[in-house]
Amino acid sequence: MPRYRLLLEYNGGPYQGWQRLPGIPTVQGALEEAAAKLDGAPVEVHGAGRTDSGVHATGQVAHMDLQTDRGTKVADAMNFHLRPHSISVLKAEKVDENFHARFSATERHYRFIIINRRAHLTLDEGLAWRISSKLDADKMHAAAQTLVGTHDFTTFRDTDCQAKSPVKTLNAISVSRYGDRVEVTCRSRSFLHRQVRSIVGSLVDVGRGKQPVGWIADILAATERTACGPISPPDGLYLEKVDYE
Repeated sequence: MPRYRLLLEYNGGPYQGWQRLPGIPTVQGALEEAAAKLDGAPVEVHGAGRTDSGVHATGQVAHMDLQTDRGTKVADAMNFHLRPHSISVLKAEKVDENFHARFSATERHYRFIIINRRAHLTLDEGLAWRISSKLDADKMHAAAQTLVGTHDFTTFRDTDCQAKSPVKTLNAISVSRYGDRVEVTCRSRSFLHRQVRSIVGSLVDVGRGKQPVGWIADILAATERTACGPISPPDGLYLEKVDYE
C-alpha cells in the first residue's frame, strides 16, 4: 500500500481538535472522510501533533496509506473532497513505509499570536488572542528563558494529559513584539497537553506586570499544576512546522 505524507494547513475554530471523535467535527475525522472518498475504502490518517480544540496549523504533517498509487494527484483530490472544510492539503508526496508523521518527527514548532491593543479584532477574530492592557514583551522573553532545557513541566501540564512523564526538553522559546503584535515561538521534540497555552498564559501575567520575571522560574520549580497562571485561549496557537531527519 503506498504511503503519502501530507502537509496541512487548517483553521481549528470549527473543530474539536485533531483526534477523531464519533459524531463530533475534528480535523482527523474530516481528513479520513475525504481520504475514504478518494480511495474507495476506509483510511486512517496519522498526524504529527494532536492539536487541541480551536488550535490552528500552518505546517501540520500527516500520513496515510492508500490502496492505490494516486501519483501526483493526491493533494488536489483531497482538497476537492475536503470542501467546504477549512482544511487544505498544501503538499502530498509518496514516502517510504517506515515514515510515521508522529513517531519520525524530531522537532515541533509552535507559534502563539497575541494582538496587544484596545480595539476589538476584526480580521484576526478567532485567529489571535487580543489583550488590551500593555504587555512588556522583553520581560516576557526574559522570564521564558528559564524554561529552556530539560525540566519537569508538571506546572504547565493539563490535568488530563496522558503523557507517561511530565519531563520534557524545551529546545527554545522566544517572545517578540512587532507593533501591536506579540508572538511567542517555541520548539521541542514533543509537548505535554496544553503545555504551550499554559506557558503563554503565565508569561502574559509577567507581561502585564502582575508577576515578576522570576515568577516563571518559581512556578516551574514548584511542579504543581495549581501554581500555573491562567491558560491562554486556543485562538492564537498555531502548529507551524514539524521537522524530520
